[in-house]
Amino acid sequence: MAVTFWYGCNMTRHGEVIRATLRLMQAVGITAEATGGPASCCGAPKEPDARIAGAMGARTVAQFNASGTGHVVTWCPTCHMNMQDVMAPATPTNFETLHVTELLHASRDALRPLLTRHVPARVLLHRHLGFDGRVPVNRLVADLLALVPGLELVEHELDLPGHMCSALAAVPGGLAQAQRATLAAMAESGADTLCTIFHSCHRELVGLEQGRAFRVANWVHLLAEAAGWDIADDYKAWRNAPDPRAAVGADGLASVGEAVFDRLVAPELRRPRPV
Repeated sequence: MAVTFWYGCNMTRHGEVIRATLRLMQAVGITAEATGGPASCCGAPKEPDARIAGAMGARTVAQFNASGTGHVVTWCPTCHMNMQDVMAPATPTNFETLHVTELLHASRDALRPLLTRHVPARVLLHRHLGFDGRVPVNRLVADLLALVPGLELVEHELDLPGHMCSALAAVPGGLAQAQRATLAAMAESGADTLCTIFHSCHRELVGLEQGRAFRVANWVHLLAEAAGWDIADDYKAWRNAPDPRAAVGADGLASVGEAVFDRLVAPELRRPRPV
């Protein structure tokens, strides 16, 4: 099966997740061509002018139509919803859109033999409800994590509003309240690992590790760990470092440019955590 893996614009901070996801797809017999960033933007989150945003979305649909794969696999829930609600209705498509959790869940029998390493962890899944009505990501990710030997998913009633944490950022106090509820759920459940589903949540939550006895990992990190792959969560290391610039290092600064780092990356890494 050949697919286009559309990882979106904001996943570029998490290259190891993109690479591990591609590796997981390859392991179950899926050939994936990865695309993302401004050249494959869904338009709506980046451009307030509806005409320009529409043109960006139409350009991306045309690009996917020309790929000939017949399947576009999304990561970002915003991209997925914009494709369903705006892009595909406006521009005819010749492909089916699937979320990556749907694709890997359907291939879980092929994935199971790969996940042989014991991962001793009591895991609380960081669940949002806003995307679950379209794609049941909470159940799909839970089923995938159940394949990991030694991993225990703990039960808790925590379900957060919005499709991911970025949806709460514009609500005064919303993000801090969600994080307080998450910390309470971690304590009540006795979990030692907080598992994120989406990139926005991961960026907001990795800072909670500071001074606390638990870790934050994405579900792809946990599957990769069970497969025995050594992947580093660079963003988490940068976010929790006393000096983010030193943690990024000279090679990292050179790759993005110091001016870009100082203007766009450093303020995000240095911002205080909400709780």
